[in-house]
Amino acid sequence: MSSETEIINILCAISDRRIMKRFIHELFTQTEIQDVALRWRLMQLLHGGVPQRRIAEMLGISLCKITRGSKILKQHRSVSKKLLNQTAGDKNALRQKIKRSPG
Repeated sequence: MSSETEIINILCAISDRRIMKRFIHELFTQTEIQDVALRWRLMQLLHGGVPQRRIAEMLGISLCKITRGSKILKQHRSVSKKLLNQTAGDKNALRQKIKRSPG
């Protein structure tokens, strides 16, 4: 089994958020975690329709990084896009639930 497959299997096996957080912090440096979080944030902004140059200004990153994210979101079978769509749907559902709740 390759190292990549092994780490994927381990990540898929963790269902407890606290354990996942501890594992991520044991495996990666704070800088590596921030890099991944930044990459996800730029994907969220792209998905939300924010122009690439604006994202570069907001996050202080190169257009090359942003262009890579844009290409990923344009792929027909992009997992990132699917996850972003689900996340957006979850947020919209929560907003609707809050609007409907009495008080």
